[in-house]
Amino acid sequence: MNRETLAILDSIARDRNIDRELLIHDLEQAMVSAARKHFNSLDTEDFGCEIDRATGAITLWREDEDGIRSDVDLKSLGRIPAQTAKQVMIQRFREDERNSLLEEFGKRQGELVTGTAARYEGGALMVQIERIEGFMPRSEQIPGEQFQPGDRVRCLILDVRDATSQVKVVLSRAHPDFIRKLFEAEVPEVAERVIEIKAMSREPGFRTKLAVSSVDSKVDPVGACVGVRGSRIRNIVDELGGEKIDIVRWNESSQVLIANALKPAEVEEVSLCFELGRGTIIVREDQLSLAIGRRGQNVRLAARLTGWDVDILTPAEFERNLQAIEETVRPLEGFTDAMLDKMGALGLISVFDIEEVGVPVLTAEIGMSEELAEQVVYACSEKGKIVAEEQRIAAEEDAVRKAEDMQATDLLLGGGTARDTAVQTDAGAESAADSILGGGN
Repeated sequence: MNRETLAILDSIARDRNIDRELLIHDLEQAMVSAARKHFNSLDTEDFGCEIDRATGAITLWREDEDGIRSDVDLKSLGRIPAQTAKQVMIQRFREDERNSLLEEFGKRQGELVTGTAARYEGGALMVQIERIEGFMPRSEQIPGEQFQPGDRVRCLILDVRDATSQVKVVLSRAHPDFIRKLFEAEVPEVAERVIEIKAMSREPGFRTKLAVSSVDSKVDPVGACVGVRGSRIRNIVDELGGEKIDIVRWNESSQVLIANALKPAEVEEVSLCFELGRGTIIVREDQLSLAIGRRGQNVRLAARLTGWDVDILTPAEFERNLQAIEETVRPLEGFTDAMLDKMGALGLISVFDIEEVGVPVLTAEIGMSEELAEQVVYACSEKGKIVAEEQRIAAEEDAVRKAEDMQATDLLLGGGTARDTAVQTDAGAESAADSILGGGN
């Protein structure tokens, strides 16, 4: 070994981020293993090796029973021990590199990184991140997103695992923290903790809601995240392939926060039931579809963001619920208007709510006697069965009406007439009857 070999070790240490001293120590141990194999020695203390850190000169020795050292000529070891030394050295170098990767990327867990798409393996995207190849499982990919080899991939280091022979770096673009890190990268106030992301809910590839607040009253958290003419938020949306992002103002009041979370819908009133962990939201008829969102997405994300179950009603539905309660409990002996008001204040706005909270809440919070509370719960339970049946029938009628409207629309768009449809229907019925009765050809 000479200075040139030391230079190679230096290069390996630098390129693979491994301690140079550790590599030299591994090489010394490899030489000891080779010597033990050559002399068929089982005693691990028989041999020793030292490499000069300046010149690269190798000194290999053997100690006898009296502790007297005698140098071993490296050339006398032959080819087989040299191969042993090489194998041990390669194995130890790989272990060192694995430990180095585990330590380095373990510290970078949760960091935003940029890599290069390599290929897909069983649905997982393999991404080259500096000197390691990470993988992004299908569950951590944005639905519908596809990368080609060589494409730039910005992602989050989600997890780092020690898989015995290698280090597995799990990457993600679907995790909510990926959004958080993008905001830290694009919005200096978020990175500096002047603006705090208090809560977040996300359906990757479709929509994300963030609740933000500012520790500085002079800084508008929503405006700062959006940027001048939407410049900051546009960069993030572009990175996400067009995923919609709603930024709402955080508020310690759950009522205000829920109303903010349902934006862009306008909320008329919010009624909270702490016993059920549910917020009942009243919105105008023209705001109902906006509040619910496509396939319930807006209300679903708002519920996750706030931590409350969210139920959306129109004023008419809200009034019907209250009326059903009043009609059910007012005839009961001992029930008072004050009790009805307290039930409303607790957010119990339907007979189903009263049945669900049960006797203990009515006695403890409303002040009813146990006998009256049992009567109220029973009456609401019976009324609930009637209401549920009415709702089922109404839902079926609504489904039929929508189907009829859709059929009428298809006729108009298809250029047919009601008479044509009637003729086709009659012909189809006749054909079916012939088939059943055996009169078909």
